[in-house]
Amino acid sequence: MESTRSDTGDSIIESMPPELSNKIAAGEVIQRPASVAKELLDNAIDAGADRIKLIVMQAGRTLIQVIDNGCGMSSADARLCFERHATSKIKSIEDLFKIRTMGFRGEAMASIASVSQVELKTKRVEDSAGTLLEVWGGEEKKFEPAATDDGTSIAVRNLFYNVPARRQFLKTDATELRHIIRTFQHAALAHTDIRFEMHADGDSIYRLPAQSLKQRITEIFGKRYRASLIPFKEETSYVKISGVLADPKLAKKSRGEQFLFVNGRPFQHRYLSYVLLSLFDAWTRKNEYPFYCVFLDIDPAMVDVNVHPAKMEVKFEDDRSVVQLTRSVVKKAINEYFVVPDVDKENAERSGDSFDVSFDHFRPDSGTRHNSTYPFSPGKGAAGKEHHYPSRINRSQNHPDGIERADQLYRQPQEGEEPPFSKQNYGSDQSTEGASPQKKERGFWQLHNRYIFTQTRTGLCVIDQHAAHKRIIYEKTLSATEESLPGTQQLLFAQTVELNATEFSLLKELHNIIQRMGFSIELLSGNTAIINGVPADIDIGDEQGVLRSMLQQYRTLDQKLSLDARNKIAIAFAARTAIPRGKALSEVEMELLIDQLFACEEPYHDPLKKPTLVYMPMDEIQNRFR
Repeated sequence: MESTRSDTGDSIIESMPPELSNKIAAGEVIQRPASVAKELLDNAIDAGADRIKLIVMQAGRTLIQVIDNGCGMSSADARLCFERHATSKIKSIEDLFKIRTMGFRGEAMASIASVSQVELKTKRVEDSAGTLLEVWGGEEKKFEPAATDDGTSIAVRNLFYNVPARRQFLKTDATELRHIIRTFQHAALAHTDIRFEMHADGDSIYRLPAQSLKQRITEIFGKRYRASLIPFKEETSYVKISGVLADPKLAKKSRGEQFLFVNGRPFQHRYLSYVLLSLFDAWTRKNEYPFYCVFLDIDPAMVDVNVHPAKMEVKFEDDRSVVQLTRSVVKKAINEYFVVPDVDKENAERSGDSFDVSFDHFRPDSGTRHNSTYPFSPGKGAAGKEHHYPSRINRSQNHPDGIERADQLYRQPQEGEEPPFSKQNYGSDQSTEGASPQKKERGFWQLHNRYIFTQTRTGLCVIDQHAAHKRIIYEKTLSATEESLPGTQQLLFAQTVELNATEFSLLKELHNIIQRMGFSIELLSGNTAIINGVPADIDIGDEQGVLRSMLQQYRTLDQKLSLDARNKIAIAFAARTAIPRGKALSEVEMELLIDQLFACEEPYHDPLKKPTLVYMPMDEIQNRFR
């Protein structure tokens, strides 16, 4: 049945003009400045360059430039590279199933040029002159011969200048720069035979010569990693697995140092990431993320990289085998490093079952998560040092069920109710009814070095010492940032801190606030900082650890909380420097802590609104015994 509209000859379907379709494509491919940096770096790698330089200004808002010494392009190819679906990477359907290059769709340059002002300079070795091409918003502005070095230089200026709505959705410069740095790290880790440089706003972020993977990791993430890396490598008929892990003692509070690559291409895989992180459970605390860099080399026909426009998701033909093989290789490396017996193998031998240690004959198991229930004793790692990492199960046994059950008995003061616990109604001189007038009752008790118990005139209170101290430090820190001359204790010997690029960029962003907190920190070139002083009321001894942990905590909070920078850095500082759970306190220290808690504006909650104390009135206690 033909439609009436067709009979009249009218049509509501029309071909999009190229400038509109390119902008729509740009929304899928170019999500932020880091997306541009990724595409340009990929093209430079595919061009066979062994020297690549990335330059950004204002976190990529005003400039993203990649300069390489690759093969270059002819003048004809320079024009064609800005046409949609024009590519040198694939020529037939068969090529789609053997992709080894980073790029292949031919969409990136057209998409980038449609939402920015692009300047391209390129020259092949055999050409006497190069080519200059300028494209603004998808429209060619200049095309002429030019004197330029062999290779290609692409400068992308004023990203999203003609799509203001997209520009408004960009995050802060520090956040966008962190994404660009991570993109750069992906490229640098996957191609250690290439010399990479990165410069941001005139500062040199990285200068990486061609080097080994372990050397590159040390250059990127810091000298602390040098003696704590665990290499691994296994080859099967299906997949080659290699890479490097870091000792769990270097685990961070935030994600960002976990890298997966397949055939040199970075990718994301939620289940594989979960499995790898679970292997560290026996040696890390909750919400700690260890470093790993895992490379998979597999037949391109066995993996589909054309799943998502951003090319970060892939689909393996045999997903289960890839995950289980990778798990086994990484688990073996961890166990060898910590001298942990292979319990699976021992159990199999005791039961008479054969156990094939050849990875080439790997039989995927049921996929059960490694639970680390075997007994663990301190062993010596590859560096010959003793490790004392109690398993997570052992740590959980330090919190008897009695505490959890007791917590349910207590309650916080209700709104409008007179606070049952304050400076006016507690103290070590209280006497219980019927007691000798001369006998003084002890005012404070510590339970498992975590909670402080004390009686009040109307009941019993329990204080979480860590949460309470966080509230105290948080309010002191906020107050210090409002003072013109914060209290600072100068260090006898200044400490030099080597940060990675992500940490250093964050420190630059927060430098003014951190200085007002009482830190005295000098920023140098090369991701180096000097600590000259720290806030007056914190213990001296681990200034570098405090600074690093504070920056990590801030990154975690930045992803979860919609607070201003001053509040988030105060929370991060409080979390790092507060009295830890498990620290024994004297009665004087407990009393001082409670005094300071009730001098706070909000003593009943820590900075994240979790309770600092709970209260149980006498009538509720009496009811429990009736």
